[in-house]
Amino acid sequence: MKREDQGAAAAPAEAAASTKSAGSTGSAGGAGGAGRSFAARVGARLGGAGVRVFLVLVGLLWLMPTVGVLFSSARSPEDIAASGWWKVFAKPSEITFDNYSKLLQNETFTDSFLSTVMITVPATLLVVIVGAFAGYAFAWLDFPGRDWWFLLVVGLLVVPVQVALIPVSKLFGAIGIFETTLGVVLFHTAFGLPFAIFLLRNFFAEIPRELLEAARLDGAGEIRLFVRVVMPLGGPAIASLGIFQFLWVWNDMLVALIFADSKNPPLTVALQQQARQFGNNIDVLAPGAFLSMVIPLAVFFAFQRQFVSGVMAGAVK
Repeated sequence: MKREDQGAAAAPAEAAASTKSAGSTGSAGGAGGAGRSFAARVGARLGGAGVRVFLVLVGLLWLMPTVGVLFSSARSPEDIAASGWWKVFAKPSEITFDNYSKLLQNETFTDSFLSTVMITVPATLLVVIVGAFAGYAFAWLDFPGRDWWFLLVVGLLVVPVQVALIPVSKLFGAIGIFETTLGVVLFHTAFGLPFAIFLLRNFFAEIPRELLEAARLDGAGEIRLFVRVVMPLGGPAIASLGIFQFLWVWNDMLVALIFADSKNPPLTVALQQQARQFGNNIDVLAPGAFLSMVIPLAVFFAFQRQFVSGVMAGAVK
């Protein structure tokens, strides 16, 4: 009984000692953890603040030309010749929209704007639609020489546009579509399809085979399978391709300068002709240049979420 009493008395003492030891260790660990978390918080805040400042500066530098063209387009030619566009912050009264009213009354620029739309929209839609069908075929359909045909498509990616200018000009002249909107659309479509097929084929190939087989077991044909299953899953990649193609065609000047109608050229060629003919015709060039820039920016920001999703999906896969 004495040993049991001594053991019973020793048990609370040992428990108290272990509790005290654990408490002192925990407090020391807590103090060390608090020190480390404070340093981590300071480092994270400083690092996060530095990254934010850097990103803001990069964004401002990236938008600087657009902002400069915007304020230049809203000033009179006399004010533009007298001082830089940043002076508008000191004298907001210099802002005027007479340049835009004159530009909209200029038939050359309105016709050029419509011509650019008539070229860009069909060229983008054709590349997206044909590229999506071809990408699905290369990814999931079996036909003779499929891999060799895909290698040929990949090889076309390295062909520069300049190599095809003279041969295609002769071809378009022979069939009567040189200096027409149709010729420019076909040229942009032909040179946009290799990249479109390459991008969408690689994206569609990552779709689980079980999903497609389940749809086929449910009675879905290839067209229905493509429309109901593949297209929704490939939405981010298709949106990314559409943004790329739209920006390429809208900002193009080389192809438009050679193949477009010289009497009704796209906006990029019209701006170049105005600069060549009138020299410092800034009251016409500035608003025209801003309108030519704001449309691609609006398209990019409108589909920014789909674009980022497509890029991240491709990076993960």
